Amino acid sequence: MAFLQLLSCLAFVAAVSGCSVPAIEPLLNNMLRIANGKEAVPGSWPWQVSLQESTGAHFCGGTLISNKWVVTAAHCNVRRTDKVVAGRHDLMSHRERIQVLWIAKVFRNKNYDKNTLSNDITLLKPASPVCFRKNVSPVCLPSANDDFPEGTSCVTTGWGKTRYNAPSLPNILQQAELPLLSNTKCKTFWGNKVKYSMICARANVISPCMGDSGGPLVCKKNGTWTLVGIASWACAQCLTYTPVAYA
Repeated sequence: MAFLQLLSCLAFVAAVSGCSVPAIEPLLNNMLRIANGKEAVPGSWPWQVSLQESTGAHFCGGTLISNKWVVTAAHCNVRRTDKVVAGRHDLMSHRERIQVLWIAKVFRNKNYDKNTLSNDITLLKPASPVCFRKNVSPVCLPSANDDFPEGTSCVTTGWGKTRYNAPSLPNILQQAELPLLSNTKCKTFWGNKVKYSMICARANVISPCMGDSGGPLVCKKNGTWTLVGIASWACAQCLTYTPVAYA
């Protein structure tokens, strides 16, 4: 059985034309829960992972950047006793084809500052490689000279609260479209809280909330989705008119 699964995995990898091409197309129109977001199409953000405690409780998001690496936020304080769940859409479903991976190593950015949330990035190495499938594949990383100007429309995803005082997290993966905002304009809201290692997005009647931390902010460029930011911090009340900061 394991050998057949390996063949299936290899066959799918051979059929994929690179990173950031979801086998299931996202539906982006009419995106207004993240706080004021919209439920995602199952499998349409195949790089999104759920970081869970050993009990199965979701606490942060993460992003597959290869079959051996996951990136998330340093402030999520991931431990080796936690786990990475790939291929998840409904946190309560027992019928989804998910992959549960234990964590072999945690590499927190050595320049991370817990007081300012500068350099809010952690790399996770699962104990075994992820098998790419229709609902599990990596996002592309930007090149050093890529430019994503203010106003670029991007998408953030996660299982964060749909309002800050919600009693629980949503079961279904949420998505929201946010335009990028210059750090200069972002500072008119947040002042010196905005550091060089951060990128901002305008809330646009939508805002990430508790539980979305560590998840991806992706922008489409030349037909492929690129990881531009990692959900880091926002207004404590998840207000939908204040900018959101991403690592």
